Amino acid sequence: MDTIQGCDYCRPHLFTKLTKECPVTHPFRTAVEADDHEAIEALLAEDVVFTSPVAFRPYHGKALTAAILRGVSRVFEDFRYVREIGGPDERDHALVFTARVGDREITGCDFLHLDEQGRVDDLMVMVRPMSAAQALAVAMGEQFERISREVEV
Repeated sequence: MDTIQGCDYCRPHLFTKLTKECPVTHPFRTAVEADDHEAIEALLAEDVVFTSPVAFRPYHGKALTAAILRGVSRVFEDFRYVREIGGPDERDHALVFTARVGDREITGCDFLHLDEQGRVDDLMVMVRPMSAAQALAVAMGEQFERISREVEV
């Protein structure tokens, strides 16, 4: 018998779903993987709170969070999600990713919480190792003038 892969949603349900690929992908993941910034922004709640791995205080609001995520997409290279945790009917999801910032390999996780309408109202990102987090902090610092202009428009 072939080895069953799939996501953390599929594995507990293998007795009913014998698939090699996960049939369930969160829309946020789909939008990020497609680099579709309009879709990403549409999935954010107006009052979303974004907690950055490299800033002490969280950021509030859809416009600012969307601008930060556009900045992140300019900074990350070779970004890809490698694991998704959370079922289709759950309001909490974790999306594990890998990327590069300059010459630093980075592993991270996007923790999503969905509001009652299914929009992301809380997004917390954690990354490792520390050297990659430091490289990310420097690279994002260089993006913040552009991010500020995008939010003002």
